[in-house]
Amino acid sequence: MTDAVERLVNLAFYLAEAREPVSAERIRVDVAGYPAAQDSETYLRMFERDKDALRDAGLAIVSDDGMTYRLDRTATFAASIELAPEEAAAVRAAGSALLGDPSFPFSADLRLALAKIASAIDSGQVASAARLADEDPARQGEIVATFADAAERRKSVTFAYTNSRGASAPHTIEPYGLFLHDGRWYVVGRDVAKDEARTYTVARMSDIEVNAARPKSPDFERPADFDVASFTRLAFQYGSPAEQFEAHVAFDAASAWRAEQLAAGHGTVERTADGSALWRIPARNRARLARFVLENGPGLTLAEPADASDALRSGLAEVIRLHG
Repeated sequence: MTDAVERLVNLAFYLAEAREPVSAERIRVDVAGYPAAQDSETYLRMFERDKDALRDAGLAIVSDDGMTYRLDRTATFAASIELAPEEAAAVRAAGSALLGDPSFPFSADLRLALAKIASAIDSGQVASAARLADEDPARQGEIVATFADAAERRKSVTFAYTNSRGASAPHTIEPYGLFLHDGRWYVVGRDVAKDEARTYTVARMSDIEVNAARPKSPDFERPADFDVASFTRLAFQYGSPAEQFEAHVAFDAASAWRAEQLAAGHGTVERTADGSALWRIPARNRARLARFVLENGPGLTLAEPADASDALRSGLAEVIRLHG
């Protein structure tokens, strides 16, 4: 564990256990990690950075009088977790793997989260990294970390974006949140020019610039009802809005019980008298739609659109011809 991370963990535990507000000077003496020979001005700058880091991690550190500090437990949501030895070992193994993955953008936060159960985790201990997508994982991780920080500080971001047709254009968005789907990261935010919430693929971005003006002041407020989960889609639903079409996927009677599960709340599922089901769903990528049906069959038939259905049949016929 690095000295900085260990100091943050010590400070977090100290504030969590304190029964009354404590002064900065008392923290300097009681919390391990602050150099004793450090002058007061340098210490206070370090202490301010540490408080900001813990607040970013979700700890509500408040000062009622401007001189002493306490942890507001009503605003800090953290429950006690008891792990069996085998569970702790599994968490350490999973955490170590992620720390060694260049596409994982939150390594600093992960080290802090694992500090209590892992006495020493070094990203250099893991030699291999999981490549979650065909894009450059290190670049993807770097961009996601930038957007995560901008979303946390509520700063607008400008970037160049290349759409599915190969056309590139500048965008400025107010990033609300991020999510990972099928090995690719996506950013959800309000496009300032279009004045609407949109989803952007990280791998299609370049020339990213976070608004540097007034770094301590937010540029926007995230909508109170924002839920990033509502923006996640199935693989074949990503693409240009101009390419959207309605797909019909038919389930035979023996497979109809799987319809709601595969739909995952997207589109509508209609049951018929013979026990079969028809799933109607908006889609934007015919190739991925065909692949989805193929991967989740048998029992599924791509009924509409006709060209996607024909492409699926042609593809299957070619597989049979090649592999007999």
